[in-house]
Amino acid sequence: MRDGLSATTAQGGHGANGTSTTPSSGHALRDAWWRFMDMRVGIVPLPVHLVLIAAIVTTVLTTGKLSAELSPIIALLAVCSFTCMEIGQRIPIFRSIGGPVILVTFLPSWLVFTHALPPSVVTPIVAFWKQSNFLYLFIPGIIVGSILSMDRKVLIGGFLRIFVPLAIGSVLAGIVGTAVGTLLGMGLFHTVFFVVVPVMSGGLGEGVIPLTLGYAEVLHESAGDLLAQALPAVMLGNVCAIVFSGVLNAIGKRYPSLTGNGQLMRSGNDDLGTQDSHDETAKPALPVDATDIAAAGMIAVCLYFVGMLAQNTLGLPGPVMMLVFAVAAKIGFIFSPKIEAGAGVVYKFFATAVTYPLLFAIGVVITPWQKVVASFNVPTLVTIVATVLTLMVTAFVVARRMNMHPIDAAIVVGTHSGMGGTGDVAILTAANRMRLMPFAQIATRIGGAITITLSLIVLAKIV
Repeated sequence: MRDGLSATTAQGGHGANGTSTTPSSGHALRDAWWRFMDMRVGIVPLPVHLVLIAAIVTTVLTTGKLSAELSPIIALLAVCSFTCMEIGQRIPIFRSIGGPVILVTFLPSWLVFTHALPPSVVTPIVAFWKQSNFLYLFIPGIIVGSILSMDRKVLIGGFLRIFVPLAIGSVLAGIVGTAVGTLLGMGLFHTVFFVVVPVMSGGLGEGVIPLTLGYAEVLHESAGDLLAQALPAVMLGNVCAIVFSGVLNAIGKRYPSLTGNGQLMRSGNDDLGTQDSHDETAKPALPVDATDIAAAGMIAVCLYFVGMLAQNTLGLPGPVMMLVFAVAAKIGFIFSPKIEAGAGVVYKFFATAVTYPLLFAIGVVITPWQKVVASFNVPTLVTIVATVLTLMVTAFVVARRMNMHPIDAAIVVGTHSGMGGTGDVAILTAANRMRLMPFAQIATRIGGAITITLSLIVLAKIV
């Protein structure tokens, strides 16, 4: 089983070498039980995991349904997602290319399609997803937490420099993808507007959906039919980015000089949860209590709320506005060092405890297996692989000339071909670099918005 949270190791649990560090009580039976309790399925203690499985199965068999309330859903998603994650972690080679993320995201989609997951399990997950819109709590926690706990110098330098590999990579990826798709017989128009552009449109809600609505107005065709043509490219592009990011993560372990392990710039220190190394007034390793963590959580919610209000006023996507406000607050020394340290804990909690349950819900609710299968024809597959590969390889090469860690820059730019916020989560999780979420949001949201705008302008002129 996997080790638990990093804090568990300090307090007793499993050390880095997998040996038990639980203090001895002097009672052999009690020590054996504690070692058993310290075994993990994901983050869940193995005995607790087994009890939850028994409770869920008993509830389904006796009542025929599960509640969509928070506690039962947490139990259900935790059991299902961390079980899938553990399976993915144990498959050789597959685990090195993002296997756990791929399995957690797409296995539930297949299980829903084949009705292997009964309605008593699927229905509460769907109801919870639609009622809570939980993704929009996860994204603020990740983005605001990672931004506020980063080094200011690294943050500023990274935001300014990531646009260069993003822009160059997008242009070259568009050229290569168009050439490959056209040569494979898909036609120039279809290749550009229904394969290459959707891959880099920024996902679903802020990407391919508004893109195809724009197509519908220009082409005077059904938006639903156009969406059905474009959606497989988005989904397969996301899979490619997940796999390539997992491969880059494996390469980084073999060649450490190519990666910052979540740090974008070669200079500076953006370790999460540490104080700003350029803030001379801040003391290192400030103690953080529950009130600091709660305060940071409320700040994340507040910035998201203000971002959504700004979206209604300015017309820019709410997550982008939230990102801008968080960066401005960080640069402007708005929040105290203790709150910034608390934000690092908020980030670590969501990245460690919430990511895989969220991905499992995504697989159940918004990843239709039919669309995944439909995208697997040879011309489309080759074109999408060529597009995403060019995007990430270009970023890798350009980053080496800009004092950036090439693997981390390539992963960030790779999120430009993901499924929006959900894709960012999956891609960064596959690469074990969730701290790059702020930069991923730039690549996804702003890069996607620019791609959509330019595409609609071109389409309007040629039709």
